[in-house]
Formats: sequence, structure tokens, C-alpha cells
Amino acid sequence: MEAILCSTIAAFLALAPTPTPPGTQANPTGEMLKMLGTLVMFAVLLYFLILRPQRVRARQQESLLKTLKRGDKVVTGSGIVGIVVSVQEKTVSIRSSDTKLEILKSAVSEITERAGAESSS
Repeated sequence: MEAILCSTIAAFLALAPTPTPPGTQANPTGEMLKMLGTLVMFAVLLYFLILRPQRVRARQQESLLKTLKRGDKVVTGSGIVGIVVSVQEKTVSIRSSDTKLEILKSAVSEITERAGAESSS
């Protein structure tokens, strides 16, 4: 990750405007191309560091919710640990200790143990 960041910074510095010698004028076309190159590099950096990882996480969360079934042990975003009792279209009923809760599917952040799978501990 550091190597990508260092190479990106070096590329930005290479595209930075250089001072023109006194008595001369900078080529406007070249300056415009430098500016556009900087903007394109910034857009590529934005895509690979922010947008792409966010899409990957969204796909993983979507597949996790599709595979949710009765008997799975889950953790919610707020830290509640429970076992899935039933799965509806938008909600999930879980049992945590002596309490039965109905939560939104989107609140499930992780499946810690699948139904029917042997416990590793």
C-alpha cells in the first residue's frame, strides 16, 4: 500500500507545474495536458482506494445476507450475538440468551458459525 502511495505522490510531483524561465511563456496546451493528467490520476486513485473496496464489501454483505439461514450464529452491528430462529424477507428473528429479538437483515454484520457446522473449539 505504501509503495502505491509513494509512486502516486511521485507521479503527482512529476506533473506539478515547473517555473518557467523569466522572459518566456509556458505552452498553454502542455499546461492543460498536465492539469488533465493530474485529474485523471486523482480519479484513478479515488476509484482504487475508496470506491472499489466499498463495492467489494457491499457485495460480500449481500452474499452473507442471502446465505443466512435458521440455526446460524450471528453478530449484529451493535454487538448482539444470537442464533437465527427464522428468516423473513427483510427481518431476522434471533434468540440471544433468554430473549427473542426481531432485527433487520442489514443489522447482521457477521455469521460466526454456520448451522450444522462443527464447532472448532
